[in-house]
Amino acid sequence: MLDRASTFADPEIIGLLQTQFIPVGIDQFKQRRQQDEEGDFWRKIAGKGPRNDFNNTTQGLYIATPGGTFLAFNNNRGPERIKKLMLESLDAYDKLRDEETSPLTVKKPDNRFLHKAPDGIRIVRVHAKVLGGYKPTDDKWQKIFQQSVSRDNLWITPREEKVLSETRSFPSSLIRRLALYHLIDNTRGEPSFWKEADIIKSTLSIDASGNLHGNIHLQRGDGTSSYQAELRGIISFNNSSLTRFDLVAHGGYIGGGKYTLTPPEGEPARKSGRKAGTDATRLEHRPYRRLEKMWSRHQQAATGKADLVARHRAIKRSEAFRGWTPGGPGGYPRGCPRG
Repeated sequence: MLDRASTFADPEIIGLLQTQFIPVGIDQFKQRRQQDEEGDFWRKIAGKGPRNDFNNTTQGLYIATPGGTFLAFNNNRGPERIKKLMLESLDAYDKLRDEETSPLTVKKPDNRFLHKAPDGIRIVRVHAKVLGGYKPTDDKWQKIFQQSVSRDNLWITPREEKVLSETRSFPSSLIRRLALYHLIDNTRGEPSFWKEADIIKSTLSIDASGNLHGNIHLQRGDGTSSYQAELRGIISFNNSSLTRFDLVAHGGYIGGGKYTLTPPEGEPARKSGRKAGTDATRLEHRPYRRLEKMWSRHQQAATGKADLVARHRAIKRSEAFRGWTPGGPGGYPRGCPRG
């Protein structure tokens, strides 16, 4: 998130990436463990950098030739440093242009890390943003954290789509997955997910006009985090095919996680199940401007110390996203059934 709002927002870096480099994004957690040609290729590159213990993270920005020759590494913030490394790497590559390169062929993929979605999957874009409640700061990096927008993907399986279209009711599996893995604060890093026992209440229904109504109450057993929200939205179908899924949630969120430190202030939840509200982080999901009026009363009443917004959007032309390929538009979401 920091890099997206700083390094990769720099016009010169964008220009270099578009004309002189081939950007590649991987999940290094899986890639460094993969026992196949693709994993070997990644370890060949990362092994020349400072993070070459493959039992630990290899996270960072790497520059390499098409043949896998390591050129540069960086894991620090700031576009100027990255720009310098990119230009130096281009100079180094000029001397290696005759390097022998052949297409990477994976003869026997490591199926432990080869995730494939079931046919006919629906993909819903999920975004979260903290609206307010942070202490004022002049630190540019803290400002980026405070303004960051997360990105994730929710899957709706063909069976769940069938239940939605035929019964106009939400399957429990979809409500569960939404609650555990997507109603989270992932705006500052990898979040701590909810557990089954944390679901105090979860309801979601569809009325005759296709309007969505529901409530959610999540709270950790140790009382360190909680989230209570109302759910509103719109769903529509063309015959039995899902064409629209807009879901908005707004409520009180409290707490951080191991990798999501410095959350907006709020009084910790109590084990007694105290309602989070006036002193809690406010959570709101706003897919489209026309839904903003739904939450005017919430915003007027939001006197708490923090606001968290998450946005759940369906891809309207969802036919284009039936199915998934590695690195494709759908991505592999958390908590979804393995195909």
